[in-house]
Amino acid sequence: MKRVQAVIIGGGSAGLSAAVTLKKNGITDILVIEKDEEPGGILEQCIHNGFGLQTFKEQLSGPAYAERFVRMAEEQNVRILLNTMVTKLTADRIVEYVNAEEGTVQVQADAVILAVGCYERPRGAINITGTRPAGIYTAGQAQRYLNIDGYLVGKRVFILGSGDIGLIMARRMTLEGAKVVGVAEIMPYSNGLPRNMKQCLEDFNIPLYLSHTVTQVYGKDRLEKIEVVEVDGNKNPIPGSEQYFEVDTLLLSCGLIPENHLAEEAGIRMDPATKGPVVDDRYMTSAEGIFACGNGLHVHDLVDFVSIQAAKAAEGAVDYLKNGKPAGEPLRITNGNQVSYCVPSQFYPDAPAEKLTVYFRVRTPMDSGTLVVRSGDRVIRSLKKRKLVPSVMEEALLLRKDMEGLTEDITIEIVEEK
Repeated sequence: MKRVQAVIIGGGSAGLSAAVTLKKNGITDILVIEKDEEPGGILEQCIHNGFGLQTFKEQLSGPAYAERFVRMAEEQNVRILLNTMVTKLTADRIVEYVNAEEGTVQVQADAVILAVGCYERPRGAINITGTRPAGIYTAGQAQRYLNIDGYLVGKRVFILGSGDIGLIMARRMTLEGAKVVGVAEIMPYSNGLPRNMKQCLEDFNIPLYLSHTVTQVYGKDRLEKIEVVEVDGNKNPIPGSEQYFEVDTLLLSCGLIPENHLAEEAGIRMDPATKGPVVDDRYMTSAEGIFACGNGLHVHDLVDFVSIQAAKAAEGAVDYLKNGKPAGEPLRITNGNQVSYCVPSQFYPDAPAEKLTVYFRVRTPMDSGTLVVRSGDRVIRSLKKRKLVPSVMEEALLLRKDMEGLTEDITIEIVEEK
């Protein structure tokens, strides 16, 4: 069996960022495994701009952003296997993959970085009743058909869900001549970035129906009509609120889910809130030597954060390869009032990092609130925050002096101002 210092599963922005970081830190024996025919991941179909402001200090399209990392990987002589599918991962870091040239191969890795990305929630997970006509797509599928294949999936379109891909596709379909008749969102607030709400819906006068969902589709061969209803605070349909829209296309933008069947099969502990692995302050999972980053860890709203976080995971892998697992037992980083999850969710008080950024999301929109970081009764940090929304990922910075020697878990919460 071949042995490799570090195997990275996934060649998107997270995987490429991790590979470049490993190389720059002296880890030379690296293998990136990518299932598609070229690296870059989902960015290749995201032809709009807005990428790279944090990483490169300029606005780039998705393909241009991916190309920057592909070039950096080439300059570092990173080995990338394309058209290759990882079929198995074990807790002791045996990676099995298959491709047309080599067949089935197993490699033993000293460290593994999971940069596996995420997938869209399909119709079957949303419980929309009715027939099974053509014309129902996830927003990402429609984006690929239009931007890669040059195929417009419909002319009269309704979008379910206000996730960023759905909002971007509302604008894209409109610019290509389709009529987007509306967007329904089951929550009483949008799940997209505020800038996408403005640029993709408001600028094109596309109606947004908050606290609404699609409950029925009609059509034999092609979608002909949909039923949209208002929902109450428990997300139950309100009788008598039905509206009907004649459309030939329904796009689903109902959330992204980290792709983690490999981690689950390896017995890695998962976080029910993020649907990704539980990781410590070095981004190591419950399986020693296996790290996770990017949208396979938790869903990000900006690709810049994906790349930055992947670099941190790679730095954690470098530390593990050189020094082994940190000493002592980890404490937890838990989500308190108005916080839905925290990543990472563990840290080592006997060997804390120099500084640690904890990413978190709030549960509901708030005009203002106070971020409070505490360990037991001790308040580590208190910071006023404005305009908190679930669609925008927030950060809490912890320094070594904040974590060193702690004996109680850290809790991150938002105290809402009335």
